[in-house]
Amino acid sequence: MRTPTRLLLLGAALASAPLAAQETTVASATTGTKDTTTTTTADSAKAKTPEKKEATGISVVPTIEIQHIRANDQRGINVFEAPKNDKVEYAGFKLSFGAAFTQQFQGLGHENTAAPKMVAGATAGAPQTNANQLIQIGHGFNNAVANLYVNAQLAKGIRVSMTSYLSARHHNETWVKDGYLQIDDSPLDVAPLVTLMQYTTVKAGHFEINYGDGHFRRTDNGNSMYNPLVGNYILDAFTTQVGGEVYLRGRGLLDGAFVMGGMTNGEVRGTILNPTKRSPAYLTKVGIDRQLSKDLRVRLTGSSFAQARSANQTLYSGDRAGSRYYDVLENTTSTETANHTSGALNPGMNELHALAVNPFVKFRGLELFGQLERARGKAVTETARRDLTQTVVEGTYRLFHDRLYASARYNGVSGRLAGMANDVSVDRTQFGGGWFINPLIVLKAEWVNQQYDDFPPTDIRNGGKFRGFVVEGGVAF
Repeated sequence: MRTPTRLLLLGAALASAPLAAQETTVASATTGTKDTTTTTTADSAKAKTPEKKEATGISVVPTIEIQHIRANDQRGINVFEAPKNDKVEYAGFKLSFGAAFTQQFQGLGHENTAAPKMVAGATAGAPQTNANQLIQIGHGFNNAVANLYVNAQLAKGIRVSMTSYLSARHHNETWVKDGYLQIDDSPLDVAPLVTLMQYTTVKAGHFEINYGDGHFRRTDNGNSMYNPLVGNYILDAFTTQVGGEVYLRGRGLLDGAFVMGGMTNGEVRGTILNPTKRSPAYLTKVGIDRQLSKDLRVRLTGSSFAQARSANQTLYSGDRAGSRYYDVLENTTSTETANHTSGALNPGMNELHALAVNPFVKFRGLELFGQLERARGKAVTETARRDLTQTVVEGTYRLFHDRLYASARYNGVSGRLAGMANDVSVDRTQFGGGWFINPLIVLKAEWVNQQYDDFPPTDIRNGGKFRGFVVEGGVAF
């Protein structure tokens, strides 16, 4: 995939231009001030979504013409659910395209203390190999990854969206991530329905399910704008499923409050086969997101996911794009595609009940975000349920009109994995920061240290560690 690399080189060239010619402080999506991420609420863009212009009058960000949509670029930071009460005027049918590209330079090293696990060679007569021997990794560039976005305004308050991965770690070929219809206005001029839709949002199709708030702050393949660091969570609750979600949002005294209920097939693909092995998955989410003052925003949400049985449960294995840490704690047969989840954990549960609580506080340039999560369930072959818990604590400080920032995150997971008699734990610390050259271009770097504890001696992750740095450049529009 060469196109993303060329665009990133173009971004580097732009970075060398005089800063005065690139003064691109993004206007706030809520207030029109210069602090985009400070005052963005759950109903971001309550005032007009501005088309930011330089002193020359030339726009440096694309105009948002689609209603109730999150921007792909820096304006989308700290936007969670798509805004209900934006001021994008309906002007008939609109079709918009966007894209996002990201590339990393990785400088990680890894080690383990696992006992040798000898397996037969791949061909007859070939010598045995040690399945617990780590593959040798060095410093270098990873392949670039890219997303394509297509959005269409079909009617007032009604849009359709599709995301395609043009290139990903797990798939080099182009394939569709999701496609769905979102309705925020009544298609019929019937007074009761018009009133109801002032409070209601309906989403239907194949979409990124709204479990937890972490998926709003993660890197999604080619789009790395929303993640202040490079890697996503160890227990990465991100998947696309087929179904629907319905939101009710408060107004007046209940402004910022919302409740959501949804039902999906619980898997990343639609199928009618093996119905006895599958059941619907149910989603719920409640929360409140309030701008208490000009400087202070507070958000608190709780989410649940429940599925009684599944042939291929994907809540924690749905990221088909792949981990940001390539080949860490993998053996000598590792490939970029087959081992695309390196550094992450999959609970391996076909029956799953998960809960997540997410607090978020933003005071001026300081952002504090957390996730407390529990996953409980079992695989088809297991008789007893297992538990995994995850803790995420993250702090980010933005300065110089949000153009520069520093960030740190602790991520810990503990509990029982399939086939293990005892609990294990994985701990990760990340430190980094970034520079928005303009609202469409970001350059960031992080130092990461991840450690595996209490894994069995025969598991390749026994005594496992990886640490080092990753530098990442991204473009989105």
